[in-house]
Amino acid sequence: MNARPRFTDLFEGEKPIIAMAHLPPLPGTPLYDADAGVDGIVESVRADVAQLTDAGVDAVMFCNEGDRPYQLQAGPEGVAVLTRVVTELAPKDRPFGCDFLWDARAALAVAAATGASFIREVTTGVYESDMGLWNTNAGELLRERRRLGADQVQVLMNITPEFASPIGSRTIAQVARSSVVSSLADAILVSGPMAGSEPDLAALSEAVAAVAGEVPVLVNTGTKSTNIAEFLTVADGCIVGSDLKRDGGTWNPVARERVDRFLEAARA
Repeated sequence: MNARPRFTDLFEGEKPIIAMAHLPPLPGTPLYDADAGVDGIVESVRADVAQLTDAGVDAVMFCNEGDRPYQLQAGPEGVAVLTRVVTELAPKDRPFGCDFLWDARAALAVAAATGASFIREVTTGVYESDMGLWNTNAGELLRERRRLGADQVQVLMNITPEFASPIGSRTIAQVARSSVVSSLADAILVSGPMAGSEPDLAALSEAVAAVAGEVPVLVNTGTKSTNIAEFLTVADGCIVGSDLKRDGGTWNPVARERVDRFLEAARA
């Protein structure tokens, strides 16, 4: 067992709260607002990041959450805009990460270009999903990380991806364990069935037991001010987005009073 996983070294305290900075739809996607343009995307995210950092979250993660319906391969325009947003808005006083739904190599490229500390992606397994058949490749991703000289970019591996079901019969415990031993995860994430939906607490506990403290296990979706205390009795931290938004809506702007309420519940 590692004395201290390197993901833990990013944070001063225990059980970090990583808040999502969701980008509005990017150019070329069905819901893109051409009138607001890329500048509108930047200003929307700027407002959210200011609310999150002022409230005191431990880290911010940028993600193209608005790009419904999602695809398994990013376009160059999406990578370019996400890179611009992260470059302009990433906090200077705390860790930040990025996520591209659902292209791990795109997220890694943005992270390498912007100095991000971590990415969140699905990197192991095969799934039937809203995007069709979804095949992943952790070996390719980590070789790309080495080729780019970006070993400092940690990979948070989501082992129960949203909008998808695994093909195969391995248990969550088996997948979590092999993600650490074989796929070299820096942290394990456990999700619910879609954004804003909480995972089963028993599944989270199963992953934590299987990992045995070698890397952190975080709740990836569905944490709320009303349930975060229970989740943090098991998990090593969380990633939160929807509950921090106006009316709890995933694609709404961040609401400061909801951020304050969540952090108070998490840190009580």
